[in-house]
Amino acid sequence: MGRHSGNNGDGWDRQERRPPGRSRRRRRRGRAFILLASAFAIIIGLGVTGWYVLDTSGGCGGQDVALDVAASPEIAPALQEVAAEFNAENEGVEGRCVQAEVREAESANITYGITGAGPASGDTESDVWIPDSSMWANLVKNDSQDVAFTDTGTSVASSPLVLARPAEADMPDEGPSWEALVPTSASELGAEGDEVHLVDPVRSSAGMATLSLVAGAIGEEEEDGRPQLVAALQTLQANTSPDQAAAFETLAEEPEAARLLVLSEQATWRYNRDHSDAPAQISYPEGGTYALDYPYIDRSSDPQVSQAAELFREKLTRNAAQQVMLKNGFRTADGEADAKVLTEDAGFQPSLPEQLPTPSTSDVQRITQAWNRLKLDSRLLTIVDVSGSMLESVPGTGMNRMDITAQAAIQGLELFPEGSELGMWRFSVGINDNLDYEELLPIRELTAETDGGGTHMEALKQQWSSVDPVPDGDTGLYDTYLAAYREMSRTYKADRVNAILMLTDGNNDDEDSISLEELETKLEEESSPVKPIPIFTIAFGPDIDPEPLDRIAEISGGASYTTENPAEIGDIFLKAFSNRLQPAGGEQG
Repeated sequence: MGRHSGNNGDGWDRQERRPPGRSRRRRRRGRAFILLASAFAIIIGLGVTGWYVLDTSGGCGGQDVALDVAASPEIAPALQEVAAEFNAENEGVEGRCVQAEVREAESANITYGITGAGPASGDTESDVWIPDSSMWANLVKNDSQDVAFTDTGTSVASSPLVLARPAEADMPDEGPSWEALVPTSASELGAEGDEVHLVDPVRSSAGMATLSLVAGAIGEEEEDGRPQLVAALQTLQANTSPDQAAAFETLAEEPEAARLLVLSEQATWRYNRDHSDAPAQISYPEGGTYALDYPYIDRSSDPQVSQAAELFREKLTRNAAQQVMLKNGFRTADGEADAKVLTEDAGFQPSLPEQLPTPSTSDVQRITQAWNRLKLDSRLLTIVDVSGSMLESVPGTGMNRMDITAQAAIQGLELFPEGSELGMWRFSVGINDNLDYEELLPIRELTAETDGGGTHMEALKQQWSSVDPVPDGDTGLYDTYLAAYREMSRTYKADRVNAILMLTDGNNDDEDSISLEELETKLEEESSPVKPIPIFTIAFGPDIDPEPLDRIAEISGGASYTTENPAEIGDIFLKAFSNRLQPAGGEQG
C-alpha cells in the first residue's frame, strides 16, 4: 500500500520519533491552558458585568430587557399569547433579549393615574400601554404634557359598539340612532320603550362614547339642546352599571325584558360565549357607530426599552398576531372579522359598520363634567303658587293652571335620582296664620319611608295630585322667596346641589310684604359663594312681569323662565334643570 500524506503520513512519523513522555506533557499543558483561559474569561465576565451566558442562540444573550405592557383587560389574554411567542423568539436589543410581560390594567385607572383627573389605584406605571380607546390616550396627551408618551399610530385591534338585547326580547329590524336611543323631551320621560343600560362612562369607553355620541346627535352645545341632553343623561343615569360584569348580569337576569345594553362587539361575543344557552341578540345603531381602536402607546423614556417596545409593536402587526386577535372576538385594525368567530347567526355583520369619528377630547371632557354634575344628588325645595288665578282654565286642555302644573311636576320628579332630597311648600297670602307660605312636605330623600309606609317620592306625587288653589288668594311672592332662601341656607348640605324652584302664575301683590329692593339687598347680604343656593322660577300667564324674576335669578345664580302657556311647563322644567350642566349657574330666559 502506498503511504498517504497529511496527519496519517509525515506527521505521524514525526510524532513517533518524539520521546513518549514529552509528547504527553505537551498535550496536558495544552488542555490545561485552554481550560484555564476559559475559566478566566468566565471570571472576568462575572466580575465586570455580573452575568455570563454561554448559550447565545437566537441572536441575543445577557441580561434581559424587561418590557412591562399594561393592556385593557379584555385584550390582555390575546396579547399574552402573542407575547409568549415573541419571548420564545429571543428578539434582541443591542445583544440583550427582550421579555414582554402583559398584564391587565383598566384604561380609566391608567389615565387617571397619569392625569390625576379621577380615581386611580394600584400600579399605573408601564413601559407600553394599550388602552381600549384613543379617547383615553387623547385625555392623557391633553392633560399631561410633561410625561413620556408616544402614540405610535398603531392600532392592534378594533371592536365597534353594538346594541345587545336579552335573548328573548323582541328584535327590531335595525337598531335606533344615537339621537333616538333615549328620551330627549319631557313628554318622553317614563314612556314605554327600550330601557337603555350603560357601563359607568367615567370608567368605561363604551359608556363614555355613548354619552358623546348621544350629545353630538342632540347638538348639546346649543342652548336649545341642553334640556334634551338633561333628559337623555338623567335616563341613562338611572340605568348605569358600575362595571362590565354587573352589566352582563343585567343583560342575563330578564331574558324577555325590553332592554338595551351598549357594548363592544368583543364584549358581546364574550357574553355569548359564557351564556351559550341564552345568547344576547345584536343590532347596530342606525347611522353608524364608534369602534374601540386599542392604540399602542410607548411610555418609556429609556432608549433601549423604547427599542424593545418597537419590536413588540412590530410583532403585533404581523399576520400571526392578528389571527390571535380575530379568534378572540376582535376585528383587525382595518375592520376585518373572522366569520367563524363573529358569526352572522349571532347577529354580527361581517363587514365593518359605518364608522363615526372618535369623540374629541373637549367633547369628552364637557360631557363627562355634565354627567358628574347631574349625578350629584339634588336638594330641592319646590314652591307652588296656590293663588286664585291658578284655577283659570288652560284653553284646549280641559284643565286649569294648577292641574297642568301638577302634571308637569309629577313628570319632573322622574328627573331626580333616588338619592335626591326634595321638599314642597305652597304659597299665597296669609295662608298660614300671618305667613304667605306653608310647608306641605319636608325635604327628605326620595326613598325615605313615610309614616304611612310608602316612600317620600310617592308622598310627593300624592301631594301634587291633591294640592288645591285658594279661590280668593293673592300672590305673596317676595316674602316666600326670602323665607325659602333662609330655610335652604339654614339646612344647607355641601355634598348636594341645593336649589329652590318657584312655580307661579302671578306677580307679587302682597301689600304687606317686603319690597323687591329689600329682597335683593337681603339676598346679597345673606348669600355665600361657598354655599350657593340658585333660585329657579318658572312663571306662566299673560300678565307676568319677568324683570323682578330675572333680578332674583341673577343675584342667586339661578334662572327664570316665562311662558303664556302652562302646558309648556314640562319642557321648561327640563330647561331649568339643564342649568346644572353649567359650572356657574345658568342663563335667564
